[in-house]
Amino acid sequence: MRNPHAGEPFATSDEEIAAALLDVSIPTLMLSLVHMAGDPEIIRGRLKPDGLFLNEVQGYMSEEDKAEVRTLALDVIRDYRDRGCPEPEPISAALLHEMMAWLVCEEVPDEYVPMLLEEMELDGTDARRVSVPIDAAARDAFPVVVIGCGQSGLLAGIRLKEAGIPFTIIEKNAGVGGTWWENSYPGARVDVGNHFYCYSFEPSDQWTEFFAQQPELQAYFEGVMTKHGITPHVRWETEVLGAAWDDAAGTWSVRVRAADGSEDTVVGRAVISAVGQLNRPHTPEIAGQDSFVGPAFHSARWDHTVDLAGKRVAMIGAGASGFQIAPTIAPDVARLTVFQRTAQWMFPNPNYHETVGPGVRWALRHLPFYGRWYRFLIFWPGCDKGLEAARVDPDYPDQQTAVSEMNELTRQMFTDWIVSQVDDDPDLIAKVVPDYPATGKRTLQDNGSWLRTLTRDNVDLIRSGIEHIESDAVVTVDGERYPADVVVYATGFHVTRILWPMEITGRDGVDLRTKWGERPAAYLGITVPEFPNFFCMYGPGTNLAHGGSLIFHSECQMRYITQCIEELVASGHRAMEPRQEKCDDWHERSQRELKTLVWSQPSIKHSFFKNANGEIHGLSPWRLVDYWTWTKAPDFGDFVIR
Repeated sequence: MRNPHAGEPFATSDEEIAAALLDVSIPTLMLSLVHMAGDPEIIRGRLKPDGLFLNEVQGYMSEEDKAEVRTLALDVIRDYRDRGCPEPEPISAALLHEMMAWLVCEEVPDEYVPMLLEEMELDGTDARRVSVPIDAAARDAFPVVVIGCGQSGLLAGIRLKEAGIPFTIIEKNAGVGGTWWENSYPGARVDVGNHFYCYSFEPSDQWTEFFAQQPELQAYFEGVMTKHGITPHVRWETEVLGAAWDDAAGTWSVRVRAADGSEDTVVGRAVISAVGQLNRPHTPEIAGQDSFVGPAFHSARWDHTVDLAGKRVAMIGAGASGFQIAPTIAPDVARLTVFQRTAQWMFPNPNYHETVGPGVRWALRHLPFYGRWYRFLIFWPGCDKGLEAARVDPDYPDQQTAVSEMNELTRQMFTDWIVSQVDDDPDLIAKVVPDYPATGKRTLQDNGSWLRTLTRDNVDLIRSGIEHIESDAVVTVDGERYPADVVVYATGFHVTRILWPMEITGRDGVDLRTKWGERPAAYLGITVPEFPNFFCMYGPGTNLAHGGSLIFHSECQMRYITQCIEELVASGHRAMEPRQEKCDDWHERSQRELKTLVWSQPSIKHSFFKNANGEIHGLSPWRLVDYWTWTKAPDFGDFVIR
């Protein structure tokens, strides 16, 4: 069987190939040429990328060098086509490592190579798929309940089905996608390159934008769900109220409520929580907000029946969602008043709204391993480099605005980018340049649209606190009154209230919310002492603020979980839970590490990373390569297995 990443054979004309090559990433193209020609000398000469930057699209080479590569490529691709598009011969590990370093213009440490090769699947093997060589009767006797059908819940269903484990997914929404089902506000789009923000085993050559918008993202998950036959296993519009462990029976009883209000119980031998952290909208309590007579809604519950054209819109909050909403609606509304508590750092991404040309889609489909090398190319700049940039230098002076020399350089670069776009308006500059260390909160991406929006005549950015809301206006603490026909709450989510509002009861009646309090902790972010056969995806300590993608983390977690279930089924054991000392050690080490990173700086206020005590329990402070290593296979000595 042909390697699915080796490309589909084609008979494309020379003229069409030449046109396609005008779109593609030239450095990525050159590695595909090595596969097609079987000639590593293609990358050992003068032609090479000048550097690597985050969110690369066409490659950082001179236009003259790009043209020379296209001429070379046309000859190689023509020959490959005329030979019938044979599947390329495998490439040695040493050459693959050389190709990695060439593409990213720096040495790729040996410890990263196995992870990257697994991620790229150049041999066509999905190494994160776990087979369960156990008789069918034993597997059938181990049903699993999955809570949530976002990207991690869908992944759980796919892996369980591949392993032959029976499962039911409970999803409160009417469709798949989780956050990409719920967040349908204008301008909603991903901020990780789409050719990486997709399952490693389900790449797509159909993305129309490099950073796809919500409808396309939701459609991707819908297509994957259909392809893998997961739909019959899902109970839609059904919310999990709670789950209780029965120690004698070795089962979980999961209480659910359907859309019609009826309640029943689903029983499973294990539960996988895939509810996410950006799941429950947070609407702040503001005096008088119930007196507002016009439409008022949270960005994650966007009311598409409301026509904003010609309306006065008050948008409360300007974080990640408000950052996308404002530029999208500003041209249509009469006035947009943005209320922002703190300014946000942003880094320039000129490709943030760029479309994927037809040549790229042709290359993804037909050129051997083009898509896999491009996935690596956009993964590598965000693979742990941001973590070192976030590290605090304890000897660095005046840590109110920067925590290290590297962080200060980042602050200067971001500041220059911001100031360059606001027409030397000192009042606006004072509002939009943050006064805390760069990358200390979620860093947003901008192609200029946000700052251009703030310079529009019909847009006001208000940094004063809100005192109260009246029937037709928002009033700030300085007494200013801002008339409004519509109020949009772009105020984020209950990030620190993990698994809320579900009631999860473990062994001996232990309540999970009580056990955690304000300090949620799970071993590797996955398992919790006193909660047997209960597994978290995107659990405490696994949110990523320094790079990678949550899909990458989910694939690591689900491989680990599947192997735990495999052990229970194969051995005939009833239950497993992590040893308390293992979980405590993990949490203590994570907390100690977090305190060395910029996100924990006391100068950073109003961060959704922090709880009411200023502590961070949701973020991962670990390198991706370390987390990948730790979750590759469970150490069953870490567990109490009964």
